[in-house]
Amino acid sequence: MVPISYYVLLSAVLFTLGVVGVLTRRNALIVFMSVEMMLNSANLALVAFAQRWQSANGQILVFFVITVAAAEVAVGLALLVTIFRSKRTTDIDEINTLKG
Repeated sequence: MVPISYYVLLSAVLFTLGVVGVLTRRNALIVFMSVEMMLNSANLALVAFAQRWQSANGQILVFFVITVAAAEVAVGLALLVTIFRSKRTTDIDEINTLKG
């Protein structure tokens, strides 16, 4: 059996990579993928703790987090496609500086 500390460490590493991706990347698609990585790292920790304490509550919460993440992706990509059609770029800095 794998110790829970390994899962928590992996979750922390994935969350850190997601934060770094959000803070350093300028492409909106990469930012969305980094946010998804952060949500999935939280899911990994929730499932690990649910398994450790033999409770289904953490796994039920993961289901709701996945639902929210799917809705976020749908709305975010719809906005991104709309912005790309008018501005012709996915660079966050250029989207903020372009007028019209």
